[in-house]
Amino acid sequence: MSTPDAPDTGAPSSPPGASGAAAASGPAAVSGAVRDPAGARERVLYGCMGLGGAWDTTPCGPADIDHAEAAIGAALDSGITAFDHADIYRHGKAEAVFGEVLARAPGLRERVTVQTKCGIRPPEPGRPGHYDLRGATIVRRVEESLTRLRTDAVDVLLLHRPDPLADPADVAAALHTLHRQGLVRGFGVSNMSGPQIALLQAHLDVPLVANQLELSLHRRDWLESGVLVNTPAAAEVGFPHGTVEHCVAHGLRLQAWGALAQGRFTGRPGTPSEEATARLVTALAERKGTTPEAIVLWWLQRHPARIAPVVGTARPERVRACADAALREPDLTHEEWYALWTTARGAPLP
Repeated sequence: MSTPDAPDTGAPSSPPGASGAAAASGPAAVSGAVRDPAGARERVLYGCMGLGGAWDTTPCGPADIDHAEAAIGAALDSGITAFDHADIYRHGKAEAVFGEVLARAPGLRERVTVQTKCGIRPPEPGRPGHYDLRGATIVRRVEESLTRLRTDAVDVLLLHRPDPLADPADVAAALHTLHRQGLVRGFGVSNMSGPQIALLQAHLDVPLVANQLELSLHRRDWLESGVLVNTPAAAEVGFPHGTVEHCVAHGLRLQAWGALAQGRFTGRPGTPSEEATARLVTALAERKGTTPEAIVLWWLQRHPARIAPVVGTARPERVRACADAALREPDLTHEEWYALWTTARGAPLP
């Protein structure tokens, strides 16, 4: 995910009939989690960018750890056992409080999938913000993340943003070193196009397994880049055409950051087309006995690429509102999926 990530502003929804456990969070709930052994194929990931207190260098305290424990417990209650980090989230504090929660719950690490990212360097006094995928930097950032996470290895490392100055052979050498040392089990990318992925993979002996992109019912250019081919509207779509197809063809799991669209369709006031879509989302949720959040995530998951949404809210009640996306198959018909798309577009398809 890019930084800073958009805040969670949607209201949680829990209509009668919604499924998914809502057990109490805390050490008991956390330590009792059961991991899906196919963690890399989980339907939903929990994005940890909201954990760790303020987005500054103020040290986190016991209240921040308690808050992280409640959010992680809510994710586990909801069938989510894959957790997405980045070294820059809350200046490293998101990883640090997650590590503290792992320390409170012996055995939890073996039952969850931990993913982190590196490559973005935020601006500092006298230094511009930039991307840094030099090999030595990648290794150092991973070592720092492992210390904060209080674990010996991460399951997946994503390269957070493309670095135009990066030498793919140098990047690959660093990834091979991390893999050989057992510090990282698998690798992926974030915010990269098909050709960028292909260039990096040409230098790697291990397969890239994921690409994390902004995909949602609001951010639809990933979908429309193909549908609008040979129409005047194609010029308005900036998404790199063919990236979704490249990932599917080469076995990279698409992960969707911003999947809940910052609450545009689940409680946040918006444009006329967004509010019309929110009404449709609510009606579908009531009809299917689930939550509006699940409908929004199902719309992504219903795509043949089997996109895995990243849920980034730090509010336990809203995490639980996403449980059906983790626990149930997407319950949207062909026509319902298209109705959501065209309503969100605010215009018919070409």
